[in-house]
Amino acid sequence: MQQMKRYIYLALLSGSMLACNKDFLQRDPITEIGTGAFFNTPQDLETYTNSLYKDQLTYSTDDINSDNISSYSGDGEMDLLVRGTINSNTVKGWDDFNKLRRINFMLENVGKTQGDAAAIKHYIGIARFFRAWFYYKKIARYSDVPWYSRSLNSDDQELYKAADPRKAVADSVLNDLIYAVENIKPDEGNRTRVSKWSALALMSRYCLFEGTFRKYHPEVELTGDYKRFLDKAVWASEQVMNSGRFSIYNTGKGGEDYRALFASSTLNGNKEMIQWLDFQQSLGIGNNTHSVLGWTWSLSRSLAESYLMKDGTPFTAQPGYDKLTFVQMMKDRDPRLAETIAPPGFSPDMNDKFYLAKPNLGGLDQVKFYPRMPAQRKGWDANYTGLPVFRYAEVLLNYVEAKAEGGAVSQDDVNKTINLLRQRVMMPMLDMGQANAAKDPVLALDYKLGEGGNDGLRLEIRRERRVELACEGFRFEDLNRWAAGNLFEKAQQGMYVPALGALDISGDGKADIAILASPNDESPLNGMPESERNALSKFYLKDKDGKNNNFYLTNGNSGFIAFARDRDQPRTFIAPKYYYRPIPMEQLVLNKNLQQPKDWR
Repeated sequence: MQQMKRYIYLALLSGSMLACNKDFLQRDPITEIGTGAFFNTPQDLETYTNSLYKDQLTYSTDDINSDNISSYSGDGEMDLLVRGTINSNTVKGWDDFNKLRRINFMLENVGKTQGDAAAIKHYIGIARFFRAWFYYKKIARYSDVPWYSRSLNSDDQELYKAADPRKAVADSVLNDLIYAVENIKPDEGNRTRVSKWSALALMSRYCLFEGTFRKYHPEVELTGDYKRFLDKAVWASEQVMNSGRFSIYNTGKGGEDYRALFASSTLNGNKEMIQWLDFQQSLGIGNNTHSVLGWTWSLSRSLAESYLMKDGTPFTAQPGYDKLTFVQMMKDRDPRLAETIAPPGFSPDMNDKFYLAKPNLGGLDQVKFYPRMPAQRKGWDANYTGLPVFRYAEVLLNYVEAKAEGGAVSQDDVNKTINLLRQRVMMPMLDMGQANAAKDPVLALDYKLGEGGNDGLRLEIRRERRVELACEGFRFEDLNRWAAGNLFEKAQQGMYVPALGALDISGDGKADIAILASPNDESPLNGMPESERNALSKFYLKDKDGKNNNFYLTNGNSGFIAFARDRDQPRTFIAPKYYYRPIPMEQLVLNKNLQQPKDWR
């Protein structure tokens, strides 16, 4: 029997990989598993749910498609959207319903399982946890979607039904999460498996999303029902906070403690982890976190400027902040900045060779998630660092935002959430009264706040969320739910360059790179010893034939690094249309009852 289970598990994994490109409506019924020989015991359910982890368990190490990125050499979907090249014929997505079918297949057959009732409910809870996560993503992308609670065969007429209203689907997601919370076991072992606390963390995240989306998006016609979700986000967060199982990782090392969450060989025993992914060289399971540093994107000036000064004052309140060089900009800041953007003097191999940022990407290169020890980096799919799936810091931020957006937040709420995060990196505490009395004017321009009061505090909550969770994949969804499409439209920039010529970006007082007009004009380097000139990494605004390269300086021979694509193809965000994605045309042909999201019709 054990051999059969191993075979079925491998078959499930293989089927998962082979099916990923097949259209949902063309899928044959699942026949790989004979239900008479399976789903009989809780052990069978455990074997089956193992395959759901591969399908559904996700993490992120970047903020592509958001304003946290200055330049990305790939084709991010949001970048294509704001340039008008996304439509129903070009859009991707929708075709992953095979993942849902595998979940529902188990839930349909679990009625025949015999054994410990609590164990059976535990695995049902895991399946419903993954179904909730699946539909959460679908709601976030399309709003109204068809809800399927059972697996369907190709001749099932239910395949061709219309989308269900967002309200009904959102409530079904919440019901799945409630079941998961009530039935998944709290004993999480080394915290790499789904536990009750994972379900509560997902509920906290999802309910904050749904509550704030309803609040800030009148087009979904659910603004009268947003507080119910915010209250549930608070409740779920409180269950985690009051459990006594989790705490902010703080050993008194400031920025190093923050770094340890994203660049450690293991996160086992780290009490901030609600759930994490284990990548071990001994098992041959690795990741590609080395690629965050200077491969295809850089982080944005607006992200860098969000970090406070070390004394707690806004960076943008400093005189001449917009004329500071890279080395000057990084000085005396919130320590999380130097753990997110590669700082002056950063050495990937921990020697005297400094990392040199790439101006053609913006010059503010991401270091968060980069494996700091050379022994952790062995090549493609061969980086060995533990990665967070759910961490306690996010739950704290979900809690305080849900309280503030619901209109019932206190200084005590701030102290047990944001101020714990600031305490870790030795930053001044946030005072609610001071924040409300002196709103940051830059943040106030970025975000339009709805009802709720405490506007200054709510702006600081958004700052803290952007800073603490940078590059963890939250920013895109945050801007969507806040209806902050103006920030998607804004062309992002890189570091400030005071003049063409040589620049010191390592902070050692010696020039490392040069930004020049073209290979035909290196006159700004005249007078430099030849050996020093030859050692520079050189970047040109135009090539030798006078053709513009991909970046330029906003003032011609000085200014912030900006990008030719934004200049030549301006970004336009159409609200509320662009808060959703069109359904691919081929799906509308297959199912004539489907309709595009309202503004895409």
